[in-house]
Amino acid sequence: MRRSRFSRSQRLTIVQGILCIVVIIVILQLWLFTATVNAYLGGDTAILLPAALASLIGLLLNVGLLWYLYALDR
Repeated sequence: MRRSRFSRSQRLTIVQGILCIVVIIVILQLWLFTATVNAYLGGDTAILLPAALASLIGLLLNVGLLWYLYALDR
């Protein structure tokens, strides 16, 4: 039987920390979406590409955290 690097309580703490970070990233993405739509409706189209890139970075951060979470469970 292979021993885990972390105990059950340590893994739970890591998962809760990851969940908090994911919630913060999602809230930031929702704020970014709202601000981008507001700017776009106001006639500012230059904000679309930077906002899309920032949202993509948020997505990649969340996917990386999910990948780490799956690796933690192995």
